[in-house]
Amino acid sequence: MATEQQNLNTTVLKIAERVRNGGVPVTSGSGKVTGPSSMITELLAGWNDFQLLQLTDFYRDRLEQAMEGGVHGVSLALTAENQFSGEEHRKISDLAAKGERADSSKLLLSLVMEKGSRARRVMWETFVKMRIGVPKLDKILKEIQQHGCVPVHQPVPKIPSELKDVQQKHKETLRAQTETLRVNTILMREKVKVFQLVDRYAELTVISTVRDRRLVEHELLARGRDHDEWREKHLCRELEKIRTDHLFQSSFSRTKSKSGNSAAVAGVPGIGKTTMVQKIVYDWATGKIYQQFQFVFSFKFRDLNSINCRINLRELILDQYPYFENCLREVWENPKGLLFIFDGLDEFKHRIDFADSRRDTEPKHQCSDPEWWCEVSDIVYSLIQQKLLPGCSVLVTTRPTALHLMEKAKITIWAEILGFDAEERKEYFIRYFKDQKVAAVVFKHVEENEILYTMSYNPSYCWILALALGPFFTQRVRDPQRVPKTITQLYSYYIYNILKNHGREIENPCDVFLRVGQMAFRGVSEKKIVFADGDLINYNLQPSQFLSGFLMELLEREDCARSVVYTFPHLTIQEFVAAVAQFLTLNTGDILKFLTEAHSTKDGRFEVFLRFVAGLSSPMTARGLEEFLGPFHHETTCRVIDWVKEEVRRQIENAESQDGKRSLLNTLHYLFESQNPGLAQAALGSVETLSFSGMTLTPIDCAVLSHVIGLCDTIKHLDLFRCRIHCEGIQRLGPGLHKCRDLRLAGNKLGDSGVKLVSAALRNPECKIQELVLINVGLTDSGVDDLVSALSVNRSLTLLDLALNSLTDRSVPALRRLILTLPSLKWIGLVENQFSRTGEKELRSLQEPRPGLTIKLRSSEL
Repeated sequence: MATEQQNLNTTVLKIAERVRNGGVPVTSGSGKVTGPSSMITELLAGWNDFQLLQLTDFYRDRLEQAMEGGVHGVSLALTAENQFSGEEHRKISDLAAKGERADSSKLLLSLVMEKGSRARRVMWETFVKMRIGVPKLDKILKEIQQHGCVPVHQPVPKIPSELKDVQQKHKETLRAQTETLRVNTILMREKVKVFQLVDRYAELTVISTVRDRRLVEHELLARGRDHDEWREKHLCRELEKIRTDHLFQSSFSRTKSKSGNSAAVAGVPGIGKTTMVQKIVYDWATGKIYQQFQFVFSFKFRDLNSINCRINLRELILDQYPYFENCLREVWENPKGLLFIFDGLDEFKHRIDFADSRRDTEPKHQCSDPEWWCEVSDIVYSLIQQKLLPGCSVLVTTRPTALHLMEKAKITIWAEILGFDAEERKEYFIRYFKDQKVAAVVFKHVEENEILYTMSYNPSYCWILALALGPFFTQRVRDPQRVPKTITQLYSYYIYNILKNHGREIENPCDVFLRVGQMAFRGVSEKKIVFADGDLINYNLQPSQFLSGFLMELLEREDCARSVVYTFPHLTIQEFVAAVAQFLTLNTGDILKFLTEAHSTKDGRFEVFLRFVAGLSSPMTARGLEEFLGPFHHETTCRVIDWVKEEVRRQIENAESQDGKRSLLNTLHYLFESQNPGLAQAALGSVETLSFSGMTLTPIDCAVLSHVIGLCDTIKHLDLFRCRIHCEGIQRLGPGLHKCRDLRLAGNKLGDSGVKLVSAALRNPECKIQELVLINVGLTDSGVDDLVSALSVNRSLTLLDLALNSLTDRSVPALRRLILTLPSLKWIGLVENQFSRTGEKELRSLQEPRPGLTIKLRSSEL
């Protein structure tokens, strides 16, 4: 037996070595070629039951996610092998069928662990068979193949006795620093509310990669635009959720790395990066996570900006944690026990470009010793690149806009914070409002408004929404028509509430607001979000209760009382304040030229700012602000309206390219924000065709298009070919569809439910649709009945193209009814469906009683 086991171990090691060397197929003694699945099968066969238990336990959290896409198949295999009963299989399958995939996979894994070793082995053998269709399972199996051994949880290292006291002191200090959460308000009497972190912290979704390391578009638009669709499409398949306590130990490569691990966590402003860091530090200090690290040192890049001289890592630590004075040399002796956290790379005033080879060749940049004097940027660079304290771990957080600098960094874990899912959004409003009736009605308004709901994936946007919308639903007498529907209206009421609380305490709020807005605009232009005392002096501003309503004061260094910087609570608030300033300035200048140049800026920095400018041209939107700031300059308002009108016309003429289509869509958003029907009609003039084919349209974009079409009677042709429109997008488009003559919706994943929404437009008594193209939209036999029913009351349709769908002979009776009862129909396309020869023959025969009708069934019938 011992010899057999030795031979098996040898075989396992050889297979693992082959995989490490590139996964080249191997040949057995019989000449049989062995592929990757055979390799992993042999590896699993070589492990005993206890080792397989270790493997399952190690990957348990990740397996629960991975199986969500194939839980039914795994359960079926376990049932076939008599490991599950029929009742157990039904419970698992029923949960999956209801869409409760996470609960379904958790139940399956719990049952497997209860059943014992045979069930675990069947489960892993099933994983090997189904790996190709389930990307997350495939990823786990590749990790196992790569390393060829069962993972072992590393024991928590013992700390030297001489460091126990300082570690205890350090944990007490960090716990005191992180146990409370400070939340800003707009009230004069209470600018900041303090909560216990554990009571307010909400877990956010963190995923195992970063979508785009070269993001240049405005972050609200880029992440809000496709947030839910992207989450559903990719999170359920290729990407994994990462719990923050597993960030440094969720795969083989991270636990067995000889050098340290560096993690980069990206997230847009307000998504919770800094609060996540606070929770990590708090949980380590209270002994809940990361026990493999003896010491955690946390820094904010915003604080590091105040260091304008050469420094070393020793002094950097002692500056914040002076009690390490006499023991840092002992701390350095075990780099693997150290975690360094650097929060907010995008806020660092010095550029750290990991692709810059000079950092490795020029002596002035080299930093290989904790007591080596150099620039702060060199210390951070050297820690991440494992040149300083090799073996330590580093966590860096940043906005996506700074990620391109880290492409060449030695990062082992890339992650992104996605924000709140649907239930977490609802939970936020429930926790925010004491009155649960108010919480429910505010959330209902947000949920029903696509513009506002899309914003609410971000905790900071939820905060703005709650502050701005709350008063509308807490007042006894309220006007539902005034509740914000656009983002300009939302921010207008947010600022209105600040002015209401602070505006009467100074003599000339308009003058102060104008100067704040000018500073804000300069920040937008220069991508600057942090302002120092010098910036306030340049704009003749003094810290005051009024100013604190707009700007948050932040201490750069906690030991230095006057090292204060200022920032707006959110980038979009800064952009809105900058937009308002355009209507307060006496010197309007050539604002048309200014707006045109801003619109043409390629990196998107002015995109939301311009939407606010367009929205503020609406008297209704500006009215509340004018109560405190005085009338907006009429000349500016007129020039903005003229600019929007001319810009729409100009973009329509140049809408052939994808860039042109995107620019046109942006200008339509300006029309939507303005809420000015006369402007929309004048801007679109006699436009007959709108084409966005090949460009992704979100539900927000669809809502804007519907608004525009609803105001204009001239648009006859709407081309939305391959715009990635789903059912929700069609729902937003619905109110305007019946006004178009030619409607091209091909190549979108509408499904039967989406086509049903299109059918509603066909039922409209004022429907003008003559040509309807629904090629490759996911239509099945079930959806045809709704379509035919709608067309039974329609008298305008002449062309219907249903090619490349999933129609079978079951649809033939409904199609026969359609063809025989819709006299206006002249052409119907049914190419590349799934009709039998009999079904095609029956459909073709229907042309006989309708001599003017063409039924296209095959491509050859051109």
